[in-house]
Amino acid sequence: MNLNKAILVGRLVSDPEVRSTPGGQTVCSFRLATNRMWTDKNGQKQQTTEYHNIVLWRRLAEIASQFLTKGSLALIEGSINTRSWQDTSGNKKYRTEIIAQMLQLGPRGLGKTAPDKISNAPSEDIPIIEEEKEEEINIEDIPF
Repeated sequence: MNLNKAILVGRLVSDPEVRSTPGGQTVCSFRLATNRMWTDKNGQKQQTTEYHNIVLWRRLAEIASQFLTKGSLALIEGSINTRSWQDTSGNKKYRTEIIAQMLQLGPRGLGKTAPDKISNAPSEDIPIIEEEKEEEINIEDIPF
């Protein structure tokens, strides 16, 4: 059995870019930043940021373009896809993307709002849950 699934919660790095294929399908893409925080062995808080290329199709693309902006919080569930092409110089290029199958919008006060709604709701945020300490895994401890 094989499984290709990615679940990300992060903030948009820029506004979504919407376009249509020659066949008329809507496609939307944006970059999503996710943070990882931990405390190192010296007790210092550390943080790294990863950037993910997100692609949404059809109705998900329309919803994302309507309600998301730079800085919006979003949960994306989808599959990891790497595509390749040749640039104008003949060099082979690669791009890894998350093809979204599900989109959950963050709290209303953090992105675009529906045109007919008034958004005076307080801004919420997802709490940060930190790992205790980063410990090294001993290969001999793995049970298989």
